[in-house]
Amino acid sequence: MFKNYLVTGVAGFIASRIAEMLLDAGHTVVGVDNLNDAYDVRMKEYRLKQLQGRDGFEFQRLDIGDWSAVEPLTFNFQPFDAVINLAARAGVRASVEDPWVYVDTNMTGTLNLLELCKRTRVPKFILASTSSIYGGEAPLPTPETASSDLPLQAYAASKKGAEAMAHAYHYLNGLDVSIVRYFTVYGPAGRPDMSMFRFAKWISEGIPLRVNGDGEQSRGFTYVDDIARGTIQALKPVGYEIINLGGHENITINALIAIMEEMIGRKAQITYHPLHPADALANRADVSKAGQLLGWEPQVSLRDGIARLIEWYNENREWTREINTD
Repeated sequence: MFKNYLVTGVAGFIASRIAEMLLDAGHTVVGVDNLNDAYDVRMKEYRLKQLQGRDGFEFQRLDIGDWSAVEPLTFNFQPFDAVINLAARAGVRASVEDPWVYVDTNMTGTLNLLELCKRTRVPKFILASTSSIYGGEAPLPTPETASSDLPLQAYAASKKGAEAMAHAYHYLNGLDVSIVRYFTVYGPAGRPDMSMFRFAKWISEGIPLRVNGDGEQSRGFTYVDDIARGTIQALKPVGYEIINLGGHENITINALIAIMEEMIGRKAQITYHPLHPADALANRADVSKAGQLLGWEPQVSLRDGIARLIEWYNENREWTREINTD
């Protein structure tokens, strides 16, 4: 049965892939995004271009933090079967500089979408959250039951607030809510402010590669298609559940750089800098709940995923080499 979905942040890395998969399955998608300049907007325009013109896709440029922009969605479109909220200000370091915009988008924006669900009787809401919510002392691998009461920066704090608001709307209005906490996601057309894209560009173009810390900090990486597929699987009725997605394949930053050097065929010029206080030393997910509840398991290995990213970078190198990674 084909359904109608609202996907927010649709020009973003993960949301654009979710929208593609939903369209591939024959569903209709209304995608919204404000195309902000949190990172080089050319990457968002590239992703959006892959969606525009496809049957069943309609784009609206708007800011979910503005209720006057969100409210018309309640009467301008066919009723939505679910709202998939991936519109967010992301990035732990940037939230230290401008915490207000994180509250506007991640908390107020989520509230606006929950109110849309209430007023139009949307039965299902998915909220993309983050592994950063677990703070700096989480057990590894981290289960959903680990404490999320001590966020390290405004980004994680704003996501915690959004989760709490989603629970309130579940409790008061019977809204079925899946909260998917993403760990480190990578792949083609990824965010240029994250390590995978940066390393691919810096090594390929002979730009000094910046590492914060000694490079022995570790991350659990998961390929974007696996994350998108898991998010779609989370559309099933669950009541209210928090579900880890990703972070299953753990590697240190130094080891990651070595793999990318090998695949690109060029040595990195590494410069080491102090570790940023907003960064956690490690993350790795316990994804057993996603397997049990959703039947989800990752399918793309780290080496295969890195190879796909580098292939995409090279195919688009004429413009990707110009993308700002600051």
